Amino acid sequence: MAGLTNLEIMKIVNRYIGVSGGYLGDFSYRTHADFYPEYCEEDIDPYKYEGTTRERFIAILSEASPQVQAKIVRGVLERFPLDTQNCPDTRTKQLHDELLEISKRLEASSPVLSPDLRINSVIVERAIGDVEALIQSSDAVSGVDRIHTALHGYLRAACDAENITYAKDDSMTKLFKLLRQHHPALQNLGTRSQDIERILQASANIMDALNPIRNNASVAHPNDDLLNKEEAMLVINVTRSLLHYLDSKFVV
Repeated sequence: MAGLTNLEIMKIVNRYIGVSGGYLGDFSYRTHADFYPEYCEEDIDPYKYEGTTRERFIAILSEASPQVQAKIVRGVLERFPLDTQNCPDTRTKQLHDELLEISKRLEASSPVLSPDLRINSVIVERAIGDVEALIQSSDAVSGVDRIHTALHGYLRAACDAENITYAKDDSMTKLFKLLRQHHPALQNLGTRSQDIERILQASANIMDALNPIRNNASVAHPNDDLLNKEEAMLVINVTRSLLHYLDSKFVV
């Protein structure tokens, strides 16, 4: 995933925000710490880093994932508007628009986001949270087991919500089949329903493949041969996409 280049980071720091005496804009250490939760909706602690506000900001931005970088760039544009008094001459409308396009590029290169599920359970909510934490710590392989748990738990919760009977040991594939057969939201698939049905059948095959991957190539068990990071993210993102679709269909 392509994140910010060093040149882009320097544009944000030196030309858009501005630097004076080694410090970044009008940030104090306190307001810099407040910036991330207030403007970026991220729990980032700049006190973990050494140096001035400028040095800390650069370190945080450089280490962040493209998804978080996009939030920080948008946060900068909101925190430092064009009409601020005494802003640097280089903070132009052209640069503002360039940074906005950069944020869009970063968002497009980010992994599929975990959905904010409306059909939920304690197990599903905890598993989704674990996946996000593991990805942020660059441990996507460990996230495979947790996303498997999230999907399995979600399918059970969806059956429960519609009083669809299932056995305690039913697999994800079996639960998905029951939902396709009995959930009213999956009975009308709209235009090109036959083609959509083929996609749902392919999704069932994907679910069937998740079981051996989880059991034999993740940290769910003491396996010697683990997935590569890229393949682990493929598993996570495909599963996230399924969760996005199902939750949007099931909850009106």
